[in-house]
Amino acid sequence: MEDLKRFIREVPDFPKRGILFYDITTLLKEPVGLHWAVDLLANHYVGKAVHRVVGIEARGFIFAPMVAYRLNAGFVPVRKPNKLPAEKARVEYALEYGTDALEMHKDAVEQGQNVLIIDDLLATGGTAAAVARMVESLGGKVVGLGFLIELNFLNGRQKLSAFDVHSVLQYQ
Repeated sequence: MEDLKRFIREVPDFPKRGILFYDITTLLKEPVGLHWAVDLLANHYVGKAVHRVVGIEARGFIFAPMVAYRLNAGFVPVRKPNKLPAEKARVEYALEYGTDALEMHKDAVEQGQNVLIIDDLLATGGTAAAVARMVESLGGKVVGLGFLIELNFLNGRQKLSAFDVHSVLQYQ
């Protein structure tokens, strides 16, 4: 996994001073890095009968459709409010300062379907936990949450302890 990290640019003091930002655009532009990342995300879930792969806006949209393709599953986008045209499910969740919300079509997940949630980054776990609650509220069974990068020092995995959590790369 350490070899895959060479494709990720580290940008100090972005978006603000004291933050080290892991820029995946440098990985995305390299065919070898992109294929490798998608394979490592998808391979963990091969054989788990995944029906839908949910991608969290915005960078989850990059990886989730490719993982869905590899697993022969459908792709479901989870969007910021007021971006979807049909009847929606909505979940609100706490941020460091305030709240946010996400939505998905109510008919995107059917009762009893196995759902894999994919995003680029696991930080505090709040967004992923909210999406898992929304999937379950629609009758889906969350079979896993997959992330390209996990920031271990933020302890996001603790909020997701009820689920199979897989991260390709971990930063201490």
